[in-house]
Amino acid sequence: MGILKRTKKTEDKTLLTEKTQKVVEKKVSKKVTEKKASLENTKMIGLDHSGIILKPLISEKSATLAGSNQYVFVVRKTANRVAVASAIKQMYGITPVSVNVINVPGKKVRFGRRQGVRSDWKKAIVTLPVGKTINVYEGV
Repeated sequence: MGILKRTKKTEDKTLLTEKTQKVVEKKVSKKVTEKKASLENTKMIGLDHSGIILKPLISEKSATLAGSNQYVFVVRKTANRVAVASAIKQMYGITPVSVNVINVPGKKVRFGRRQGVRSDWKKAIVTLPVGKTINVYEGV
């Protein structure tokens, strides 16, 4: 009787290990598909230009930079140089010479005793070729 019990235990263990392997494979395949989806989302930034450039940044400094063919835009936090350059090309039909991207930390604010922080944002300074301009200041 002792021999039969031992073989049953080993059979049960092999069944359990097969089940756990299937579960582990499902989890691994799910993680791989999630990673592929996230990579596709980052690649979509380069393809979908509608939400990359949020608005032009209008200030005294940006107005002086416009004199030297440099324009400043507020861009999405996930945007990179390549995505901003392709978005400018699609929106305005001009290929930029260079794109500089800057992360701007939010400022600390205070309302009475309450403290807070404004949200972080990203800006891009786009340099255009000589002789090319963008009408950013229309309606301002």
